[in-house]
Amino acid sequence: MRSVATVLCWLVATVALTVAVPAGWAQRNLVDNDGYAALAASAGRDPALQSATVSLLTNQALAIAGDSGYNPSERVVRGVVTGYVSSSSFPGQFADVNRVAHRWLFTDAVQQDGDRWTVDVAPMLSDLSTAQSIRFPVPSSVRVPVTSDAVHALRPGQLRPLATWGPWLGIGATVLAGVAALLTVAVARARGKALAALGVSALLVGGAGWAAIEIGQRYIDDALNQTTGDVRTIADVMVSYAEGSLHHWLNLTLAAGGGLVVAGVIVTMLGAAVRRPRSSATETRTSAQT
Repeated sequence: MRSVATVLCWLVATVALTVAVPAGWAQRNLVDNDGYAALAASAGRDPALQSATVSLLTNQALAIAGDSGYNPSERVVRGVVTGYVSSSSFPGQFADVNRVAHRWLFTDAVQQDGDRWTVDVAPMLSDLSTAQSIRFPVPSSVRVPVTSDAVHALRPGQLRPLATWGPWLGIGATVLAGVAALLTVAVARARGKALAALGVSALLVGGAGWAAIEIGQRYIDDALNQTTGDVRTIADVMVSYAEGSLHHWLNLTLAAGGGLVVAGVIVTMLGAAVRRPRSSATETRTSAQT
């Protein structure tokens, strides 16, 4: 009966950990507005993203300037944009722009373009328009569509349930995994083997996470194909940074699993070493009495 309880607790811990790791990562880096902004700021330092942003902002600036009766040189505009994107202030402003896009998905924020998911680049263009060489008026809102008109997969606030229930799922799974792990060690006859088994669980979760990312790559590419041009490059970099962050979490899980396996082996060896002298002493006393 004790063995059955140990196995049951181990299974619960393994399943809960399988949910807790991706749910915790998603809550911290995707669902949470500040976490997503931090991820965007990190991606904003990437040269590929900066190059795509230079092209995007240059085209938008030239279009706005032309509509306002200005005719700045494309070479001059691109040079100013390149200097701005390369500055230390760009990652923070890129993060702020992504905060707004994030709220549209997770809080049902109203946008001028209604059901189309767009990014407002007016704050960045406003900084560029003040340069002496390319002064021109910038509208209060300059929205760049993230997806094409034909795509209606996303709606305002469509991911709002994740913002509501995501934290509870992550916390609940983490607490359940911790309690089940403690019960596994407490109930097991061999504590060392129980620790090693929990380490195997963490190794399985980390390895399965890596495999799931590879399997899901095709679906990620399908989603990225809904974007085009410079937006596609920017989205590509953002996804790469998100995957890198998830890989880091999975690597930590693998490292923790390996540590638990080693700890379990050490505890088992120490337990065997302690039991051996006791067994020898018992045999000696029995022989003496005989």
